[in-house]
Amino acid sequence: MRKADFDHVIASAALISGEEEIVVIGSQSIWGSVEDPPEAMLRSLEADIYPREDPSLAEEIDGQMGDGSQFQSTYGYYAHGVGPETAKAPAGWEERLIIVEVPRRPGEEGHVRALCLERHDLILAKCVAGRQRDWDFAKAALSAGIAELDHLLALVGDLPVGQTEKDRVRSMLKGIQKQIDTSPPGDLLPR
Repeated sequence: MRKADFDHVIASAALISGEEEIVVIGSQSIWGSVEDPPEAMLRSLEADIYPREDPSLAEEIDGQMGDGSQFQSTYGYYAHGVGPETAKAPAGWEERLIIVEVPRRPGEEGHVRALCLERHDLILAKCVAGRQRDWDFAKAALSAGIAELDHLLALVGDLPVGQTEKDRVRSMLKGIQKQIDTSPPGDLLPR
């Protein structure tokens, strides 16, 4: 998803929900921390979002802009309406949200705000999800210097998961960093 697509999703979700603040917790929240993320971090066609004041309106957003909607058919990307409980980020993530001002749709006045997960919170939430694409995302972030391994490891203890899962996340992150450190320069980002 490109930045213009991200802005379109947020502005459209604000229009549907009637709210000015839309929380972004999925991979596309990288737009809050990084102006020009690596291509490997932009592969998702969806933005996981909910209105900050009334998260229950995420259902309405999902119905009008979700997977299989006319919105997706028209634009090729979509919104996935979720709730705050979906974010498996380190404790305190809501206080670390990054605010991105997004212009409203043409003909409307003012701005809306995307409240995006901070990059380390985002990467750890993706690590908890643990799918291959999530580990690829973490590798791309570490390879590009977007995230710092020591900072990630320091936050692992604050994840809302059990000790076994925390240990797995630590081990995987260390393994990714080791792979990055021993890879030839042209082989750093996942394909």
